[in-house]
Amino acid sequence: MKSSLPGVPLFQLYGENHTWPGTDLLHCESIPARSRLHHWEIKPHRHAELFQLLYVQRGRAVVEIEGRRREIEEAAIQVVPPLTVHGFHFSADIQGHVLTFGPALVAELEQRLGAPLAVLTSPGCYALGRDRARLRGLIETLQQEYDGSAPGRAAMLDALVSALMVWISRRQQLGLAPRNRDERDRHLLGQYLRLVEAHYREHLPIETYAARLGITSLQLNQLCRALSAQSALQVIHQRLLLEARRSLVYTRMSIGQLSDRLGFSDPTYFARFFKRLSGQTPNAYRRTASEDVP
Repeated sequence: MKSSLPGVPLFQLYGENHTWPGTDLLHCESIPARSRLHHWEIKPHRHAELFQLLYVQRGRAVVEIEGRRREIEEAAIQVVPPLTVHGFHFSADIQGHVLTFGPALVAELEQRLGAPLAVLTSPGCYALGRDRARLRGLIETLQQEYDGSAPGRAAMLDALVSALMVWISRRQQLGLAPRNRDERDRHLLGQYLRLVEAHYREHLPIETYAARLGITSLQLNQLCRALSAQSALQVIHQRLLLEARRSLVYTRMSIGQLSDRLGFSDPTYFARFFKRLSGQTPNAYRRTASEDVP
């Protein structure tokens, strides 16, 4: 756990230092599941690459976003983009869920919906109003599917998350321009993450990414280290690792086939890369992780 802002922890999930858990692109849990462990208070922190949706079904939540506090006392969804300093204080009767996902899922959703999810680029709180019952059913079904192992689980999760994103997007005006340097930096990092998502299999040099963003490779590395506590190359490597893990669990590709698919020059190099980042060989990871997949 590192942070470029003094006193502001940089977490994957709150209170956890390890990398993204498992192979799902989505993490879903109830608000009480984590907040009661911290006496109903989630202190200000950031996530390097993770988007979060805080769904308050009932109860009271005090939300602090970039130093500004507001109370949520009706059913609502709070959007928290990556790198946004945020904290929560909940009443003991709080009910709701927290959805967390990374740029890989956002890219999939944008491709499926045929439009950028601009609603995820800035903090926003959206009251459910007359859609309260409908959204409650949607999110509770999403949590049940996430926790379960029924046939078609992945397809159902994709459909439910897509429906939720459409609902939120309809309540936010698209095309807002960044207003200050901090917002511009976050926007620039978001552009880099999107480029990585589109080209990580090509093993492009950092200079190529920087040129497409209109900055130098030094500036790109400084930006990534300041906002995500990783170098620009580490961002690419983590994306390759995530895809490798998912493919090892969910496909029957051989190590050689997977190496080719991810753009490595040979399977031996891929195996060394995977073990260096994960601590296990690809075959060992496949054996152990497959036992835990729903």
